[in-house]
Amino acid sequence: MRVPLPHNLGKEEVRRRLRERSHEIGDAIPGGMAQVTTSWPNEDCMALGIDAMGNRIGAQVLIEETQVIFEVDLPAALSFVEPMIAGAIRKKGQKLLEAK
Repeated sequence: MRVPLPHNLGKEEVRRRLRERSHEIGDAIPGGMAQVTTSWPNEDCMALGIDAMGNRIGAQVLIEETQVIFEVDLPAALSFVEPMIAGAIRKKGQKLLEAK
Protein backbone atom coordinates (compact mmCIF):
# COMPACT_ATOMS: atom_id res chain seq x y z
CA MET A 1 0.00 0.00 0.00
CA ARG A 2 1.35 3.45 -0.94
CA VAL A 3 0.06 6.68 0.58
CA PRO A 4 1.61 9.89 -0.78
CA LEU A 5 1.42 13.12 1.22
CA PRO A 6 2.30 16.37 -0.55
CA HIS A 7 4.47 18.95 1.18
CA ASN A 8 6.33 22.16 0.41
CA LEU A 9 8.97 21.90 3.15
CA GLY A 10 12.00 20.65 1.24
CA LYS A 11 13.73 17.37 1.99
CA GLU A 12 15.99 18.62 4.78
CA GLU A 13 13.08 20.01 6.81
CA VAL A 14 11.04 16.83 6.31
CA ARG A 15 13.99 14.74 7.52
CA ARG A 16 14.39 16.93 10.59
CA ARG A 17 10.70 16.74 11.51
CA LEU A 18 10.48 12.99 10.99
CA ARG A 19 13.61 12.38 13.07
CA GLU A 20 12.30 14.57 15.90
CA ARG A 21 8.78 13.13 15.87
CA SER A 22 9.21 9.49 14.83
CA HIS A 23 8.41 8.40 18.41
CA GLU A 24 4.83 9.62 17.77
CA ILE A 25 4.17 7.10 15.00
CA GLY A 26 3.00 4.41 17.42
CA ASP A 27 0.35 6.82 18.72
CA ALA A 28 -1.32 6.74 15.29
CA ILE A 29 -2.08 3.03 15.56
CA PRO A 30 -5.51 2.38 17.09
CA GLY A 31 -5.57 0.84 20.55
CA GLY A 32 -2.11 2.08 21.52
CA MET A 33 -0.85 -1.49 21.43
CA ALA A 34 1.82 -1.13 18.75
CA GLN A 35 5.57 -1.23 19.14
CA VAL A 36 7.32 0.78 16.44
CA THR A 37 11.02 0.73 15.64
CA THR A 38 12.65 3.10 13.18
CA SER A 39 15.92 3.20 11.30
CA TRP A 40 17.36 5.27 8.47
CA PRO A 41 18.86 3.08 5.69
CA ASN A 42 19.63 6.34 3.88
CA GLU A 43 18.84 10.01 4.35
CA ASP A 44 15.67 9.85 2.24
CA CYS A 45 14.20 6.64 3.66
CA MET A 46 12.98 5.91 7.18
CA ALA A 47 12.28 2.21 7.69
CA LEU A 48 9.63 1.14 10.18
CA GLY A 49 9.00 -2.14 11.96
CA ILE A 50 5.53 -2.28 13.48
CA ASP A 51 4.42 -5.01 15.86
CA ALA A 52 0.64 -4.80 16.31
CA MET A 53 -2.25 -7.22 16.75
CA GLY A 54 0.10 -10.21 16.63
CA ASN A 55 1.55 -9.15 13.29
CA ARG A 56 4.92 -7.76 12.24
CA ILE A 57 4.40 -5.14 9.55
CA GLY A 58 7.19 -3.53 7.58
CA ALA A 59 6.88 -0.02 6.27
CA GLN A 60 9.00 2.81 4.98
CA VAL A 61 8.72 6.53 4.51
CA LEU A 62 10.29 7.82 1.31
CA ILE A 63 11.17 11.51 1.29
CA GLU A 64 10.89 13.30 -2.03
CA GLU A 65 11.16 17.00 -2.84
CA THR A 66 7.39 17.63 -2.96
CA GLN A 67 5.89 14.57 -1.28
CA VAL A 68 6.44 11.97 1.39
CA ILE A 69 5.36 8.45 0.48
CA PHE A 70 4.35 5.99 3.18
CA GLU A 71 4.72 2.41 1.93
CA VAL A 72 3.22 -0.31 4.12
CA ASP A 73 3.67 -4.05 3.52
CA LEU A 74 0.23 -5.02 4.72
CA PRO A 75 -0.29 -8.79 5.11
CA ALA A 76 -3.12 -10.21 2.99
CA ALA A 77 -5.00 -11.15 6.16
CA LEU A 78 -5.22 -7.45 7.06
CA SER A 79 -6.10 -6.12 3.61
CA PHE A 80 -9.66 -5.46 4.75
CA VAL A 81 -8.38 -2.62 7.01
CA GLU A 82 -6.38 -0.95 4.23
CA PRO A 83 -8.79 2.01 3.79
CA MET A 84 -8.76 2.68 7.53
CA ILE A 85 -4.95 2.50 7.68
CA ALA A 86 -4.55 4.75 4.64
CA GLY A 87 -6.86 7.31 6.26
CA ALA A 88 -4.91 7.19 9.52
CA ILE A 89 -1.64 7.63 7.62
CA ARG A 90 -3.02 10.68 5.81
CA LYS A 91 -4.25 12.27 9.02
CA LYS A 92 -1.37 11.42 11.34
CA GLY A 93 1.30 11.70 8.66
CA GLN A 94 0.27 15.27 7.95
CA LYS A 95 0.52 16.03 11.68
CA LEU A 96 4.07 14.63 11.75
CA LEU A 97 5.01 17.10 9.05
CA GLU A 98 3.42 20.12 10.74
CA ALA A 99 5.55 22.55 12.71
CA LYS A 100 5.35 22.14 16.46
